[in-house]
Amino acid sequence: MKFFPKSRNRGVLAMNHEALDSSVSLFPTAADYTDPEVVRKAQHAHGVSISELAQDRSGEWRVRSSGLARRITANTEMELTGPAAGHPLLQTPADPSGTRVLGTVNNCANGSTPWGTYLTCEENFNGYFGTEAAGFTPTPLMARYGVGRGGNPWWLADPRFDLAANPNEPNRFGWVVEIDPGDPSSTPKKRTALGRLKHENAAFAEADDGRAVVYTGDDEVFQFVYKYVSAGPWRHGGRNSSPLDDGTLYAARFDADGTGVWLPLIEGAVPGYGSQADILIDTRGAAAAVGATPMDRPEWIAVHPQEPGVAYGTFTNNSGRTTTDAANPRPANRTGHILRWQNTGGDHGADTFVWSVFVLAGAGLGSGDGSTISPADAFGSPDGLAFDPDGRLWIETDGSQPVPCNNQMLAADPVTGDIRRFLVGPRGCEITGWTMTDDQRTMFVNIQHPGEGATDPANPAAQSNWPDFQGRPRSSTLAIRRVDGRKIGT
Repeated sequence: MKFFPKSRNRGVLAMNHEALDSSVSLFPTAADYTDPEVVRKAQHAHGVSISELAQDRSGEWRVRSSGLARRITANTEMELTGPAAGHPLLQTPADPSGTRVLGTVNNCANGSTPWGTYLTCEENFNGYFGTEAAGFTPTPLMARYGVGRGGNPWWLADPRFDLAANPNEPNRFGWVVEIDPGDPSSTPKKRTALGRLKHENAAFAEADDGRAVVYTGDDEVFQFVYKYVSAGPWRHGGRNSSPLDDGTLYAARFDADGTGVWLPLIEGAVPGYGSQADILIDTRGAAAAVGATPMDRPEWIAVHPQEPGVAYGTFTNNSGRTTTDAANPRPANRTGHILRWQNTGGDHGADTFVWSVFVLAGAGLGSGDGSTISPADAFGSPDGLAFDPDGRLWIETDGSQPVPCNNQMLAADPVTGDIRRFLVGPRGCEITGWTMTDDQRTMFVNIQHPGEGATDPANPAAQSNWPDFQGRPRSSTLAIRRVDGRKIGT
């Protein structure tokens, strides 16, 4: 999510809705996906909310009635833009142009731009596609993205997600989507120049020459880290052009000596691929073809607000790793790690970088698991990652913890390496999403799916009844302030 301020105590909050915990929060009984109304309800629980918030005299934040309020779902009309738009693999019977698509799904993390737009990232889009057609075999492209291994069988009631009827429909998902939160009549844009993968977030930076830079990770084991650099300075874009439509996408190679290279994914430089559109539609295959480094689930990337050319990335876990390398130093990596890199010359637009391990998560020093953190503040499965304007690094977890606690959020000092626990969430939840007001006096944090994993769907409160402490649990947003009203972190 991202808070876009309008005044000192008012602003617009853009928020993702990533996935369903249908056994606890959405359906009172087991979902029947052969029912079109059930599928329709599930589709409308995905996407993005645009809400206006205001702070009252007591300091509490409330949702206010607003002409900017908007829901963007799996059935909202969108436009495909950039080099892949119109490619035959993006064309369907309902859209022979290959430029118009309905909806966005599995919206994981996010980003924002200095021109005031919101970037929402399509992650595990593959899980909604399948078919009952006898003898259907997924194509190699489908298999590379896990299409056909779905756990949310929307295809049973919506033929748009049936692979036999619409084999190109999955190719229209897995993109970064740009939304204007200030214009409810605007059409969201899927920016194909940023590549098609299971995007975790989209972290914006500016190169020394003013070009737009967007970092993103592909959240699956043995996948890659990417960087997009626009062709020209973002401030020079015209009314009908976007810096996110014309540029170069790179994949990262982390070398053993602590250096790295951004490998360009461009036409003529990727073995086995023809046009630029071919590369962008199968970004995973292209990154593998140029020799990018397979990582332990690349998730959020955060750009340091003060150190030139510096970014950090979370690598959540990979219990299936059997061989190691310098950037993924532990086999059966159950607790994950965080890397730091600095682009050459402190320029986010540079082609090379140096990198180091910031922290190996786990039970802590002396535990024998290789972790490099104090046992008092041990954590595992780092996922969400964000810097505040003062350079504090906020870490959110999603996965089993090496100490007896639920998912948690921690604050880190990148200079000293000190990491301290800030909050712990309710049972079953993921701590995810982070944004602040401009005065840094309110921090917004999401609690996703409290009670997830309840063994008795008829009684989810047995696992959690947060936040009302009665009835079914609900995903919610925390507004966190200091009791004395001062800036968080002081």
